[in-house]
Amino acid sequence: MREGSLEAPTRHPIDWKNPDFFNEGLLFGELERVFDICHGCRRCFNLCNSFPLLFDAIDESDTMELDGVDKKVYWDVVDNCYLCDMCFMSKCPYVPPHEWDLDFPHLMLRAKAVKFKKAEVKTRDKLITATDKIGQLASIPIVVNAVNASNKNATVRRLLDTTLGIHPDAILPDYHSKTARKQFNKSTQATINSKACGATTGKVAIFTTCYGNYNRPDLVADLIDVLKHNNITVTLLKQESCCGMPKLELGDLEQVEKLKNDNIPTLVQMINEGFDIIAPVPSCVLMFKQELPLMFADDKDVAKVRDAMFDPFEYLMLRHKGGLLNTTFKEELGDIAYQVACHLRVQNMGLKTKELLELIPNTSVSAIERCSGHDGVYAVKSEFHDIAVKIGKPVVNRVDKSEASVFSSDCPMAADHIASGLKDEKAVKNPISLLKQAYGL
Repeated sequence: MREGSLEAPTRHPIDWKNPDFFNEGLLFGELERVFDICHGCRRCFNLCNSFPLLFDAIDESDTMELDGVDKKVYWDVVDNCYLCDMCFMSKCPYVPPHEWDLDFPHLMLRAKAVKFKKAEVKTRDKLITATDKIGQLASIPIVVNAVNASNKNATVRRLLDTTLGIHPDAILPDYHSKTARKQFNKSTQATINSKACGATTGKVAIFTTCYGNYNRPDLVADLIDVLKHNNITVTLLKQESCCGMPKLELGDLEQVEKLKNDNIPTLVQMINEGFDIIAPVPSCVLMFKQELPLMFADDKDVAKVRDAMFDPFEYLMLRHKGGLLNTTFKEELGDIAYQVACHLRVQNMGLKTKELLELIPNTSVSAIERCSGHDGVYAVKSEFHDIAVKIGKPVVNRVDKSEASVFSSDCPMAADHIASGLKDEKAVKNPISLLKQAYGL
């Protein structure tokens, strides 16, 4: 037997179409096997709350072993996992190809799917993971003003806490009636003589994402400006639905499949027309790069999208490698404190955002490779918000102690969550917006 982590970790396809996947007895047998291994290792004690919760339950039990833990605690461990994948990617020595074959996040996903199948999820969780439907309703003119005002009203927030379980201190994003797709739907292919370079075609179709479309259309606008400034032809997808990540984290795998069926044909059509795909939010990129290909391992169209999907800075650095990145910068950015989003790290492409921003003269980027604690909808839930703040505290402390005047993260939700805890006021800007600033656009 070889010690773990000496070879690149591999992931097995998610066998969710197999009836045994939802067999609760088989699930608990695997939970016991994995939890016992985790108990004997404990390298993940400083990641999410799942691990300290499990280890404390073991240490406080009569036997001080897993057999002394009430099985109800197992579900608490599952509920505290938000599928960041950091245990699999950065900590666990027993991931495949090790013979113990641990994939903790995907085991938690299986447990979430079983729980969803048993109809044991809260109405709130179904609601807040319906990001498309919420965005469509909240972005209606007039309605949008009421929604944004309510999200900032202390009385309304207390009511949301007692009725839905939305924490009154959680950062809720603004919505916009002029969504990204409304603003730029007519932004068809520019008359740019784009050049192919390595794995890039020089033609990009943007998957705006729910967050980019309804909450941060400015990020989509900045991304379009940066790409065009680099002589890249840009358009938006003709149509799109949610990537499926929120429903994946809920365990609603059938809805993930429906969203996949909505998105993949449009994406494949654009790829067949010579376009690469870029999304401005790391979780959405990861969904198409990793989770959907593992859920639908035999789907050639899903694999085709996987191979044509890029993070913005990954794409631009590939262009830079071929000498096609515009490196004429007009503004220095100084010192930047930069939190590396977990779902960006999972893509295993290196710190491309940091590498590109440091091409800008007199610009330094201090990378903080710790979880923000926000993680989709986890931080907005009343029962988890304080834990999310605690998880993000090391990042907050690093940013507070830095001399940087700017804080940035590729994940806009993580950035807002961390910024809300900072003692010293710092400018909070997305890396794409910083790059646009450096270009003087």
